Amino acid sequence: MSVLPLVFTSGWASGINAYAVVLLLGLFGATGISDEVPEALQRPDVLIAAGVLFLCEAVADKVPYVDNVWDSVHTVVRPLAGAVVAALLAGQSGSLPELAAGAIGGSTALLSHLVKAGTRMAVNTSPEPFSNIVLSTAEDLGVAALITFAIFHPVAASVITAVLLALGVALLVFLASRIRRFLRRRAQRREERRVAAGGGPPAGGPPGGGR
Repeated sequence: MSVLPLVFTSGWASGINAYAVVLLLGLFGATGISDEVPEALQRPDVLIAAGVLFLCEAVADKVPYVDNVWDSVHTVVRPLAGAVVAALLAGQSGSLPELAAGAIGGSTALLSHLVKAGTRMAVNTSPEPFSNIVLSTAEDLGVAALITFAIFHPVAASVITAVLLALGVALLVFLASRIRRFLRRRAQRREERRVAAGGGPPAGGPPGGGR
């Protein structure tokens, strides 16, 4: 069977939590549960690094506004991880060119990352932290469940992934106004910090000290 369904699912999951994907796939390969996992993901140093970074993300991803900074940093990391994992899976299987697999995994990871980051911006327009904790926990459990399911039923998992991706994009469009509100607030706070640090009056304010 082609490795394409697993590539697609792992790409989506990498856009949500790349470290969980690497850790889970590596463990499945190291324990002999799956023969689809390349040896590069089973190395002890890779598993340890993925485990430590997963714990860091598990904390940062549940703190309001810290999660936005974390998402900004991972705008490059998650798609790159999705592309690398996809290329490794394709190389292990031999049923799909590695370059094509990398493109699919990376682009899918980028799209799911944008959905995640945009949703977090919308959630952070609310001051309470509980929604972040609930959403982050649901994402972690969803990634773990879908990657596990994909190991045993890759085609069915890829169908679920496609539905989740479509629903995520639709949700992002629905939350567009709240995302714009978050971006305005962040720009306002940045401007206030600049003024407080002696950077002059806010942009558009009266020049010359009111003369």
